[in-house]
Amino acid sequence: MKPAELTEKIIKAAYKVHNVLGFGFLEKVYQNALAIELKKIGLNITAEAPLTVYYEDEPVGQYVADIIVEDKVILELKAVKQLAEIHEVQLANYLKATDIEVGLLINFGHSVKVKRKVFSKRNL
Repeated sequence: MKPAELTEKIIKAAYKVHNVLGFGFLEKVYQNALAIELKKIGLNITAEAPLTVYYEDEPVGQYVADIIVEDKVILELKAVKQLAEIHEVQLANYLKATDIEVGLLINFGHSVKVKRKVFSKRNL
């Protein structure tokens, strides 16, 4: 499945979760519900996936991605009033730390907001 098709399915699932749960839950509630919905539509997911950051082949830190879908898309989930630049930077850093090039920043605020990030290592 191409990344565009995959992200479309993920976004539809996020809207479904928000339509069912509404606004006001903690991020973890939306993460768990989205994981269930993504599995229901047949996607392979890894929740709370550990990511190791390397500096010159030496591990220097650990992150935890909220959800990785089909080993092709990293999801960073928020449940805040408004997304901030730091949220986008966080997702970009997750992409830099992996071989995954596509990420979605999904905010389950008053309404669902989605930002797509692409980070190609071909340019490095």
